[in-house]
This record gives sequence, C-alpha cells and structure tokens, in this order.
Amino acid sequence: MHPNPAFRQEPHQLHLALARTRGFGMLCLNGDPAPMLSHVPFHLGADGTEAELHLVRSNPIARAVTAPTPAVIAVMGPDGYISPDWYGDPAQVPTWNYVAVHLRGLLHPGDPADMRAHLDRVSAQFEARLAPKRPWTTAKMPAQVLERMMRQILPFRFEVQEIEGTWKLNQNKTDAAREAAAEMVRHSPIGHEVAMLSALMTGGVPEIDKRTTLTYI
Repeated sequence: MHPNPAFRQEPHQLHLALARTRGFGMLCLNGDPAPMLSHVPFHLGADGTEAELHLVRSNPIARAVTAPTPAVIAVMGPDGYISPDWYGDPAQVPTWNYVAVHLRGLLHPGDPADMRAHLDRVSAQFEARLAPKRPWTTAKMPAQVLERMMRQILPFRFEVQEIEGTWKLNQNKTDAAREAAAEMVRHSPIGHEVAMLSALMTGGVPEIDKRTTLTYI
C-alpha cells in the first residue's frame, strides 16, 4: 500500500466493492524459504468479513495450511504509467497510477464435503453477469467427472481481519494537471484497463457496486 494519505482516503466499502466485483486476487502466505503465492478466484461474502476459495491439492499452500494461517489476498484494479510530460509542468517525475486492495486475515482449511456447494457459490457470482446465458452449475457436469474433480481440489475459508486500499489517481496534483494526464493515459499502451484508470482520474472514485458503466470484470 502506498504510504501517502492522499491515496488512502476511500472507505472500506469501496475497497470491498472492488474486491467483490473482481473476485480474483493473489493469495500470499509466509513460507520457508520464501513467501508462497497463488492466483485464485474467490467469493467475498455480503458483509465482507470472510471469503471462500479453493486450491488444487498439490498446491504448496494447500499442503501447508492445516490450521488457521495468516495470509493476504491482494486484488488489483486498473493501472498505468504516467509520463511527466503529460502534466504540462516541467517540475514533475514519472509515476505509476493504480488501484489495489489488500485483504488481511486468516486462511482456514475447509470441509471437503462442502466442495460442490462452494464451486456453485463461487461460479454463481460470475455466471450472473453473463445473462441471458443460463448460469453454469455443477449439476451440468457428468457425475463421474464431477466426482473426480472434487477429489483434486480443497476448499478454504478466508477470515478478513483488516482491509487496506490504495487509489493512486494523481489526487496530489492540480485539477488541470490530473485531467491532462488522464486524457493521455486513456490512449496509452502501457498499463491495464487504462480507459478505466483515466475515468477514475477524471471523475473521482465511483461507487463501484452501484455503477453499471464502470465495472471491474
């Protein structure tokens, strides 16, 4: 998380909205001799106090977590390079604008018997956005194939204890400088979801969970 308070003013519900809508992040745990990382889809509950995810049994994290274990889920929003030339002010330096949310807490091993219901819950949040397509559920799978898959993965529950977010959108610049940079970043080839980043820089931080024009999917 960026230490500048100017980039850390947004409320927790906005951080949760980003994490919930993204539904994908990097799971991070301490390990020996190095940190353990895994990129995972997850389902964040309505109150933001816990999330559920799954890992293949052969994943080192799945083997290591046999009891509640401190962990972080890092979720990225849009990001992009900002050239100092774009501000219209020579007294500037290059930077990188981005949105990121960290969920800190405890990763708990789940009950393998809940694996099928877990998969349906996690997939439902994404399938609902594909309407009018009929949502996929595990019921569509051949029973033998589903049973074989269930043996290969394990569910986990993530207890959210702390939420941190950085929305670095040039809030520390003048309106004119920020808007000038936003117009240039909108057409930049460097970054991820640069049109979204430009919109956030220009219009401020939206209520993600209430908007349909700016979505994180």
